[in-house]
Amino acid sequence: QLVESGGGLVQSGGSLRLSCATSLGSLDPYFVGWFRQAPGKEREGVSCIGGIEGRTLYAESVKGRFTVSRDNAKKTVYLQMNSLKPEDTGVYYCAAVGGAIGGIPTLRPGWYDYWGQGTQVTVSS
Repeated sequence: QLVESGGGLVQSGGSLRLSCATSLGSLDPYFVGWFRQAPGKEREGVSCIGGIEGRTLYAESVKGRFTVSRDNAKKTVYLQMNSLKPEDTGVYYCAAVGGAIGGIPTLRPGWYDYWGQGTQVTVSS
């Protein structure tokens, strides 16, 4: 089970931190990814983290602005979003897939098996 929180309304240039609380036994064997979907658009990958080393991957559109991290003890993954833009608006989902130990991180939604219900992020101009 994955449960997102932390969404809301923020002005352009502002910040939000999303949380994804998981019921996974351990985060190491999983890639946990963040995805977003704007109205009328396909779901797109934003960032992911996984493996023993906590490898990360970012979409080009968020590099330098978003940071993904995790707290293994809390089994929670975070997405710190800074310098937000109106085009970052959408429903943000977290998702998980196994195979992270020795695996290659991916932002392809179809590879992920477990999904949260999403949290709305709205960035006003």
